[in-house]
Amino acid sequence: MNALEIIKERYNNSASANDSSKPDIAFIGLGNMGAPMAENLLKAGYKLSVFDLSEAATQRLHQAGARVADSPKDATNNAQVVITMLPAGKHVHSVYLNDDGLLSGLPKGTLVIDSSTIAAADARMVADVANTYGIEFLDAPVSGGTGAAIAGNLTFIVGGSTEAYARAEPILESMGKNIFHAGNNGAGQVAKICNNMLLGILMAGTAEAINLGVKNGLDPKVLSDIMLQSSGRNWTLEVYNPYPKVMNNVPSSNGYKGGFMTKLMNKDLNLAMQTASETKVDIPMGSKAAELYDVHSVQHGDKDFSSIIARHDASIL
Repeated sequence: MNALEIIKERYNNSASANDSSKPDIAFIGLGNMGAPMAENLLKAGYKLSVFDLSEAATQRLHQAGARVADSPKDATNNAQVVITMLPAGKHVHSVYLNDDGLLSGLPKGTLVIDSSTIAAADARMVADVANTYGIEFLDAPVSGGTGAAIAGNLTFIVGGSTEAYARAEPILESMGKNIFHAGNNGAGQVAKICNNMLLGILMAGTAEAINLGVKNGLDPKVLSDIMLQSSGRNWTLEVYNPYPKVMNNVPSSNGYKGGFMTKLMNKDLNLAMQTASETKVDIPMGSKAAELYDVHSVQHGDKDFSSIIARHDASIL
């Protein structure tokens, strides 16, 4: 039995001895990802208090069985675990670190799980402040998109202490299929932006290759099938083809609606650029992908990121 398994067993035995019920959870941020994540926690039997600025989002969770709170602080009343899913680092700062932020009012020993995608430096800053209050903080960004959030098949990439990870794992398993402990605080964010940088590069490259073939008379599906069985095979070809009507049930065959918005890919690529700059790491391909998505997001920010193929042929959109 390794160290993590020993810690998990010790925690689970302690929880069983003291309280057989699951911890009360406050969930803040009910967007396209947060709402289905919160719903899956309710399905797993957790008692949930939720907060979001959108009344439609909170009513959706109210109908699913959650208590709707008037503020983030109200949501955390009596909660042993706090989960946030927020758009950007500035929102995470506001919720946790402002003068009326949560950290100063949460009881010692509270477990905080932030599933927002933010800069690793921001995650470490929040973790450092949380530590001064005796609060366990995990950065736990997700991969998989809205479909995986709904199905409860998300991948969680977690940064933080082994002890905090052991507490969080059963909760995360109610929302995700693959749970990884990447390392200490900030490691979850670094791993997430590395993954999404590579995804942006692969999507831009796949779109470019298919366009080259189509412009030279090839059928996009035939070319995609050839590359799938050849050395160009990658995730975008397997499950997320960017060319319309090549693959069913993907955004490219639905007007590039749904999925992972271009503006979010643009945000993640710029986080990769920021991290590379701070650590003096050269990422020429990541930089080019960031440049392409910067331009594309100006007009098509709400379209799925696979719509990058339209830079080669605007008629696709």
